[in-house]
Amino acid sequence: MRKTFTIAVAVLALGAAACGKKQVAPEVLPPATEAPPGEAVAPGDVELTELPAAQADLIAKAGSDTVYFGTDEYALDQASQTTLAAQAQWLIANPNVRASIEGHADERGTREYNMALGERRANAARDFLVSQGVPTSRLLVTSWGKERPVAAGSNEEAWAQNRRAVTVLVR
Repeated sequence: MRKTFTIAVAVLALGAAACGKKQVAPEVLPPATEAPPGEAVAPGDVELTELPAAQADLIAKAGSDTVYFGTDEYALDQASQTTLAAQAQWLIANPNVRASIEGHADERGTREYNMALGERRANAARDFLVSQGVPTSRLLVTSWGKERPVAAGSNEEAWAQNRRAVTVLVR
């Protein structure tokens, strides 16, 4: 994912230079920190089987399968840490279940920017789960960027719901 993002930025830079017009620099996030060993999954790379009954149990016991982020942010606030700590307890108690941590962004920004931001959000959630004792080998990371909004609309209420990371239980 990071290599694709870097290539996209390079192509944009070359296109701007060749054009001869003054271009505004593309939105670029700081480089992601190296992820601990585990699987990073691009959408469509692996077919996963979701586990609806287990997902319902996770939500019932952890309170939510989703954490939310501020605009252009991927740091976990206290509420997100509390939710993820409860999710970690559930995952530790259910060692035969894997989870896909799916990062999302709102509709604003370029596709590339939102894919990178979604990945950072998913990595932040995954890293917290690992810090709570969930083995990295049981966690996948996927970024959907702005491709899978949960709320329609071009307003702050919809955007706030779409800036998220979701823990999806899979086999």
